[in-house]
Amino acid sequence: MVRAGRGGVGSGFEPANFSSGQGREPGRRRGRDPEDEHCRAPGPGRPPRQLPLLGPSEVMRRAETMVHQVLYRALVSTKWLAESVRAGKLGPGLRVLDASWYSPGTREARKEYLERHVPGASFFDIEECRNTALPYEMMLPSEAHFADYVGRLGISNQTHVVVYDGDNLGCFYAPRVWWMFRVFGHRTVSVLNGGFRNWLKEGHPVTSEPSRPEPAVFKATLDRSLLKTYEQVLENLESKRFQLVDSRSQGRYLGTEPEPDAVGLDPGHIRGSVNMPFMDFLTADGFEKSPEELRAMFEAKKVNLAQPLIAMCRKGVTACHIALAAYLCGKPDVAVYDGSWSEWFRRAPPETRVSQWKREKA
Repeated sequence: MVRAGRGGVGSGFEPANFSSGQGREPGRRRGRDPEDEHCRAPGPGRPPRQLPLLGPSEVMRRAETMVHQVLYRALVSTKWLAESVRAGKLGPGLRVLDASWYSPGTREARKEYLERHVPGASFFDIEECRNTALPYEMMLPSEAHFADYVGRLGISNQTHVVVYDGDNLGCFYAPRVWWMFRVFGHRTVSVLNGGFRNWLKEGHPVTSEPSRPEPAVFKATLDRSLLKTYEQVLENLESKRFQLVDSRSQGRYLGTEPEPDAVGLDPGHIRGSVNMPFMDFLTADGFEKSPEELRAMFEAKKVNLAQPLIAMCRKGVTACHIALAAYLCGKPDVAVYDGSWSEWFRRAPPETRVSQWKREKA
């Protein structure tokens, strides 16, 4: 379980109200707590103290407290970010990134950023921060590439990063960038709950002035536990050590709808995977659903959050919504299959692919 820092003013780890995006009071802080006395190391003349036996209600309370601590890191509200902008908190310790991306021929993300964005936000171009040597769409860049790219955006290993995008859903690409920071060893990164859609709706300030941060030094260290390769997923078909969850729409997962803007890529899914469309994790207003709702969604699909889990989609982007949703439920260790269906369709044995596409389109 990942524990968050204390949620004080300016910490950036305020928990979010999932229905409105507004902040709420954090849970009790650890520190001068009688329970903490049981965790002290024994010293001269002080024998080790035994932890008391906990009843079911206390176990549940502590579990909920740990979930709330996780929320400090995963999301920040529009209200908190607006207050931080107003108070002049943006700088080396707090950076904001606009990670918008849209399908070719629809909207122009960089153009929209230059027209209006959160004051002080920099544009994170996911097309520039990826491995273009591989043919599988949005593959992770190298450690050096990522470190150089985010360093030029003024981000160091001490920076709290807040990511948003302008998608009409409220959130689309931001969780991918959230996961990228985490997979490269950076934990102080949050998604703006409700996204730019709700930032505008609530009347928070915008600017057309580009951000010009002072470059910083960022050291990237790949956390391989959060990343799965083709070979590992292929081996998992036999070992079944990980549950595999696909975040695409049901039609694309089943193969009854085409993969949008894809050449030579039929729809379908990996044998044995479970389908949880990423849009279902968001409310109609574009906010993340509550941990209770998210947990019920996983349970309904018989996905056990106490067991290892791999998330995938077509190109490793919306898979990160599964990682974020599980994180909000207290599971911070979901791995993403970076190549996802884009790679699997082109490399895997045909018998591992399940699709209704050819049967219906023949």
